[in-house]
Amino acid sequence: MALGKMTKIIGGGLAVAVVVVGGYALSWSLGLIGQVPTQGAITQSPMPESDVLARQSRRLTSAKNIGVPQPKQVLFGDFHVHTTYSADAFLWALPMNGGNGVHPIGEACDFARFCSNLDFWSINDHAESMTKRRWDETRASMRQCQAVSGEGPTADMFSFLGFEWTQVGATPAQHYGHKNVVFQDLADDAVSARPIASSGAAFDALRKSFPTFPAAITLVEGTKAPAYADMNAFLGEIRASHVCDPSIPSNELPLDCVEVAANPGELLARLEQQGLDPLVIPHGSTWGFYTPTGTSWDKQLKADMRPERMNAIEIYSGHGNSEEYRSWRSVGVRETDGSYFCPEPSENYTPGCWRAGEIIEERCLATGVGAAECSARAVDARQIASEMSVAFHTGVQGVQAEDWLDAGQCVDCFLPAFNYRPMTSMQYGLAISNFDEGLDKPRRFNWGVIASSDTHRARPGTGFKEYQRTVSTEAGGARNEGWRRRLFGAQQERTPNFQGRTREELTRVSGFQLTEMERQSSFWQTGGLAAVHAEGRSRKAIWDAFQRKEVFATSGPKMLLWFDLVNAGDGTQVEPMGASVEQERAPTFSVRATGSFKQKPGCPEFATEGLGADKIASICGGECDNPSDVRHMIKRIEIVRIRPQTTPGENVDDLIDDAFITHTCEPSPDGCAFEFQDPDYETLGRDTLYYARAVQESTPTINADPMQCERDGDGNCIKVNLCHGDYRTDKNEDCLAPAEHRAWSSPIYLTYKSTQQAAAQ
Repeated sequence: MALGKMTKIIGGGLAVAVVVVGGYALSWSLGLIGQVPTQGAITQSPMPESDVLARQSRRLTSAKNIGVPQPKQVLFGDFHVHTTYSADAFLWALPMNGGNGVHPIGEACDFARFCSNLDFWSINDHAESMTKRRWDETRASMRQCQAVSGEGPTADMFSFLGFEWTQVGATPAQHYGHKNVVFQDLADDAVSARPIASSGAAFDALRKSFPTFPAAITLVEGTKAPAYADMNAFLGEIRASHVCDPSIPSNELPLDCVEVAANPGELLARLEQQGLDPLVIPHGSTWGFYTPTGTSWDKQLKADMRPERMNAIEIYSGHGNSEEYRSWRSVGVRETDGSYFCPEPSENYTPGCWRAGEIIEERCLATGVGAAECSARAVDARQIASEMSVAFHTGVQGVQAEDWLDAGQCVDCFLPAFNYRPMTSMQYGLAISNFDEGLDKPRRFNWGVIASSDTHRARPGTGFKEYQRTVSTEAGGARNEGWRRRLFGAQQERTPNFQGRTREELTRVSGFQLTEMERQSSFWQTGGLAAVHAEGRSRKAIWDAFQRKEVFATSGPKMLLWFDLVNAGDGTQVEPMGASVEQERAPTFSVRATGSFKQKPGCPEFATEGLGADKIASICGGECDNPSDVRHMIKRIEIVRIRPQTTPGENVDDLIDDAFITHTCEPSPDGCAFEFQDPDYETLGRDTLYYARAVQESTPTINADPMQCERDGDGNCIKVNLCHGDYRTDKNEDCLAPAEHRAWSSPIYLTYKSTQQAAAQ
């Protein structure tokens, strides 16, 4: 989630002329009653070694049953976790959004150990929200979490320290997206002296434009008002911290300043100045919630952006899926002058700018204006909307979220991110090349693949069950109509004219003030998991698996997946997922996958005894990862083949084969396995990468059908039924629909090298 979601709160309706008297109001005005959040307590109960060993044994048994030779341990974790040390998480926890209070690091540790039963996790609060005190407490809490989890092969969980570098640009040229930074060890000299924030919208909003709550809120909230004073104190602590001098190297800065990096290259340079080599993991790349239209991966392949240092990518989270490429675009770019235009609809996609024109034309015709004039207004609306990026929807006055139908959405993607951006998908990133150093030295992304939750409620690994939509996902919003008016203002008149602003004008407005917050609510998912093939159960073994890219992603369930090149080297060597291999012969691959265990209701005995009934209810919501002995069936395994560009401008549409091969699985409790070859590899003689996608039988999933479209005879969406995060949808309604959960392997990267090439070298 991005920062600054509620920046309209003052103008939206709390500008009330009141006189507040008494000691409470005086205390508020003096800033004496707000309390900043702390790290929270950690439950000290150990997990029985027998439960840890049983967890490992079941996975090794499953590996042997599906024929995996000499299997490594498969460990599951979540490398993307926020607490209310992140400003947006704090906002979502406020009463106005139906929140139930702060969620500290201690709660996250408890949830990961007992509720979701993870093997590893990391903390990743937004660096833009952090202060020295919060960073000190974060480090201390993570050490406490590790201490109670134990050490060595029977440790129930491994805790990693990190932060999120949260960057949002107003234009494609300025936008680099978000990166999670994760460190291997917990000692002070092994982690950054301070989190490193991004410059730009999020950073500036928290320190300058983000409004505090006035004492008048007591008239609206009564006894709930202290929560808003706490938010004011939270912001005050941020604003009291001073920004570091950017001319001073990171290792020479004082500990109490706020360090800032403008782009990924600068972020990595500052970490290296401290002698650090952390994981830097991009995520949320296709989230159109705030990613400017027209954004692509291309600029992040330049040498100064250090793409070689980003050895993993998070392709799935509670924000949805960022894997799949599509040829359509939300806006077009004219070759003559680089200006934007609105593309016509294509199969399975209607641009948001196009739908803006339709709405204006419909309104215009309803007022009795002639068809020619209304058509002209639609043309103008589409053009202006194409120039307004994520704010295009603000040009249609009085619009409701439902009016947009399925415009802007990838309707044939698996659980897609909202307002999907295909040129920042994983597949697009793997298909492009940078030739700044010549055709014979292409620069490419070489990612391992993971998923995580991106929870903002301190609930790592939320995908074990689909329950409690407004707690297990980021779904939330105004708790009543009064708060909706205060947050967004009174409903505007539905006019038949488009009210546009140019992109240049919009660059002067924080992007978070211009996003489709309410429409986004029906796209939240419970989140995914990162999985590793580890040489043992230890911190180092997990870290080494990430370095080898021997990692995979799941959309939440604990599925098992193996993907190997079985004829590497002399034809007998086996290389696992994530490997990079020089090869001339046609490759042969082996894939094995096993479904996740079906879940039993409630919590296992170790969780109930460890946390106690009260915390099982308050932290876990009464449900835990509680696997039965029966696994879900694997329906099919899909192989994706990508042949990266060999010349500048080569059409990416022709380079991504999804699916290259689809293998239908026979129902088996042991899972599914098959081998395949690619004879085209030798014939084409070009670099190629492959990855596997194991697809499980469908199960009910929160927001799996985010728009719930009613369609006409031609298949067009004519009405949507959104699942709101606010009061308009019952909090007990989980908005379930069937989805085929999946696991994605990291790719195996083949560099084509003929015998003649090898001899010449």
